[in-house]
Amino acid sequence: MGFREHAARVRRILGIVLAVLLLGGVAAVLVTGGDKDTGTATKTVRGVIGSEKAEFFADPQVVKALAAKGFTVGTETSGSWDMEELPLDGYDFAFPSAKGPADQLRAKAQKQGADTATTAPLRPFYSPLVVVAHSAAARVLAANGLASLGPRGTSGTLKMDAYLAAARADRTWQQLKGSAGHAELSGTLFITSTDPLASNSGALYLAAASYVADGGRVANDKAAVTRTAPLLRKLVQVQGAQQSGSDAPFRDFVSDVGNPLVLVYESQVAAQLLAGRPMGDLVVLYPDTTVNSDHTLVPITANGRALGELLATDPELRKLVVRHGFRPQGAANEFTTATDQHAAYLNQTLTGVRQAPVPTGKVLREMASRARDEGDTA
Repeated sequence: MGFREHAARVRRILGIVLAVLLLGGVAAVLVTGGDKDTGTATKTVRGVIGSEKAEFFADPQVVKALAAKGFTVGTETSGSWDMEELPLDGYDFAFPSAKGPADQLRAKAQKQGADTATTAPLRPFYSPLVVVAHSAAARVLAANGLASLGPRGTSGTLKMDAYLAAARADRTWQQLKGSAGHAELSGTLFITSTDPLASNSGALYLAAASYVADGGRVANDKAAVTRTAPLLRKLVQVQGAQQSGSDAPFRDFVSDVGNPLVLVYESQVAAQLLAGRPMGDLVVLYPDTTVNSDHTLVPITANGRALGELLATDPELRKLVVRHGFRPQGAANEFTTATDQHAAYLNQTLTGVRQAPVPTGKVLREMASRARDEGDTA
């Protein structure tokens, strides 16, 4: 082989080696995440959440915003009260829908060695409870003095005193004027709610009903629970089997399945509106006495606490919180501005809505147990 031929062969070999090295460099950039816009998650946190927050944490924009701040968040869902039965080992946070279960979870975490300062709860956002109704049902309620409707008929007020009186009397839809011709309006009049022993929304429904039925007094002991137990039992037991989370009943409703009156969080309705999803004949009824559900994050580790603080303070995440229908704490204008085009459905300022105080977690659990206990005749 001559000198020139040997030199050409060497150059070809060097060229191949160089190409391989260059390709390897490109591959290394791709594997390590050369696109800086995607952010680099450095903390992986795991938590248990109420089902109504599942779509928020699964939203790709939320995932991206959290990653930009150094977080990868893994979640599983549970009824808020059911969380108390879960082993907290391996979790960085628990995120029920109210203070009651959060207090129980914090106490449990501290018994398992979590630091008191770390576990101080955070309340980044909240949502009032509302009743969604199909249009025919809402009109019948209004015609019988159980509700009032706004000018467009897509929102209104549920009159709790009148509704509870109807529940006491076991009134049926057929007994209400205007129900004839609506085959779906039959049987006992009731609101579908979640299992109060498992789910926060179901328990808060009982708290609001108890407050109204007992003359505007918050239940604070067993005697107070006993006074309203027969009525609360009716509200629950007429429903039969109940779901353990609020997500499934709302999905059933918008799919036109099941009862024509369903208790949900306002956030579920607002998220539907803000996403531009079809509303069908949905009407939003704000009970004139309701309860705000303060979604309360209980940190179990320092990383869990950092995540809670981020949800409460980061401007981008707060925008996404609103996009999912929640009201950020201390910033009513953020919600009203974002939902301004949907005021026909939403009572943005909660005008005419009274907030019922919530009993302690212990009393609320007693209330739920009595409502579910068929053998209790007290």
